[in-house]
Amino acid sequence: MGFGRMGGLRVLALSGGLVACSGDDPEPPPAPDLTETFPRCASVDPLRQPYFGDTHVHTALSLDANLQGTRLRPNEAYAFAKGQPIGIQPYDADGSPLRTIEIDRPLDWAIVSDHAEFLGTVALCEDPESPAYNDASCITVRENPAGAFVLLNAATAVAPENAMYPALCEEGGKDCITAGADVWASIRESAEMHYDRSESCSFTTFYGYEWTAGPETRNLHRNVIFRNHVAPDHVVGYFEAPEVEELWAALQTECLDQPDCDALTIPHNSNLSSGTMFTTLDDDERYDQATAATRARLEPLVEIFQHKGDSECWPGSPVADELCGFEKLPYNNLAGTNLDTEGVPMPRDFVRDILGEGLRYQAELGVNPYAYGIVASTDTHIAAPGLVSEAAYPGHGGAGQSNRDALPEALPDGAPFNPGGLAVLWAEENSREGLFQAMVRREAYGTSGPRIVLRFFGGWDYPANLCSRESFEATGYDDGVPMGGDLPAPPAGASAPTFAIRGWADAGTERAPGVDLQRLQIVKGWLQDGEPQVVVYDVAGDPQNGASVNLATCTPEGTGAAELCDVWTDPDFDPTTPAFYYARAIENPSCRWHTRQCLAAGIACPTEDATWAACCDERVETTVQERAWSSPVFYTPS
Repeated sequence: MGFGRMGGLRVLALSGGLVACSGDDPEPPPAPDLTETFPRCASVDPLRQPYFGDTHVHTALSLDANLQGTRLRPNEAYAFAKGQPIGIQPYDADGSPLRTIEIDRPLDWAIVSDHAEFLGTVALCEDPESPAYNDASCITVRENPAGAFVLLNAATAVAPENAMYPALCEEGGKDCITAGADVWASIRESAEMHYDRSESCSFTTFYGYEWTAGPETRNLHRNVIFRNHVAPDHVVGYFEAPEVEELWAALQTECLDQPDCDALTIPHNSNLSSGTMFTTLDDDERYDQATAATRARLEPLVEIFQHKGDSECWPGSPVADELCGFEKLPYNNLAGTNLDTEGVPMPRDFVRDILGEGLRYQAELGVNPYAYGIVASTDTHIAAPGLVSEAAYPGHGGAGQSNRDALPEALPDGAPFNPGGLAVLWAEENSREGLFQAMVRREAYGTSGPRIVLRFFGGWDYPANLCSRESFEATGYDDGVPMGGDLPAPPAGASAPTFAIRGWADAGTERAPGVDLQRLQIVKGWLQDGEPQVVVYDVAGDPQNGASVNLATCTPEGTGAAELCDVWTDPDFDPTTPAFYYARAIENPSCRWHTRQCLAAGIACPTEDATWAACCDERVETTVQERAWSSPVFYTPS
């Protein structure tokens, strides 16, 4: 089975000026017809292909990235995603970057999602002709970026009722709103410039930004993604819409109610929300049916993993799971990540728990506001989409170490952080329409970095020998639903659902070989007496295969599997209660990024070298088991 790039269904375009990037500027694409019909690309696969991408990318247009020394803009970010090397901070006196990075394999698609709140602020403070250029805050931005990082980002941490633009933006934020609209136009133009409209369909872009609410530094952030070129002419940030319901209302009015406009939002880092990511406008108010339906419509996906940790499950909640300890941050809010102030997250901040809570709402209201599909991404703040390798990791900035002023003396990032993950969409073609439809129907999964390929189907009568048949994918679709789908009503005589799961290890590259798979798992959640329950099943592979890592060399030892497959039937199915099922593909152990760099520096723990003390941070493991998480298949009783 091949896993090449594909293309899309319907695409719309902008015309106009383009943002300059380093090197020769690409020519603007010819303006296409307003609509394109499916299929568009030379290669189309009705059984769909996996397209690897990144929904969460920040450039110098984001205030925090800018203040940490990032100088690259969307054009450079897209070029990097397509395989071109880029130079990153720090820079020498002549403005030349002192570090160069490159990904070993291009992405299929990417979304620049710069913070909405300060697009205009950055533009005004960088423009000597702007009325705000000599404002004290702008002078601080240019002369004391560390101080400005605290001063201006604090504006997104105030209570929603106090949210407002900085004073430099003038009354009602008018100057920043005007300047921000111009920056937003340039972001859209960059996306158009890098979208491959030829029949090869090699690379897809979307319009996107990040809504950055963080009251009391509790992370409520969402990435906003538009289906095509039809989008509002301005972004909606925390200052305009300080509650997520207000963001959704604005998207409804300014996009969904307009011809050809569609959008969705993706929450991320629920692990840092201190119990507030998955709540209503009033924490004491339970959902009504309309609010639950709005959330379900506008928020089909959740980002389960990124630079700031894993949000799948909290160890021990509601059951023990040996693999839940993966890449957990020791913080529970954004202040903790920046100040290294420890805090214990709440189980309700993790995807597994909230999927169970969604079942409860489904039983109560007939609508599940938390029927999430799953993706992962990087949250890079150095304009480096897809930079997920554990080898030679340079740090992603943001909440992590900036490396703005000098080359790192030791580790380039805080030890608890990680290189981030990838979002994978199963689509007929690699286009905006094809990929957006995959997001909406939740036929998506996330990986912690490796390009693991994962298929997961649910039905009522898959044959036990399906893994040996060439018709695995066709039967998966014909006789059931893919990941993200809802199981149909059971046919007469069916006693329990069956699931077909297949995973392929990342083959890697010559320079960076992949790691074998250890096992495939299915995680089941259901209601018992109205309370969410969870159980984890090993369904293929061998958790006791003896694979390990030689920590003296970071060399993997032992073997696993290049491919695993099984057909599994739920042994304890209750047709009267709602349930969800999602798959995990787990690699053999490998060295974590900080272990690799500490080994290369000759550091052995314990160490008396304070510069390299993070090598011995007991809060993080020396090895990891990289993985992929599928979107769930949902069952709802008739």
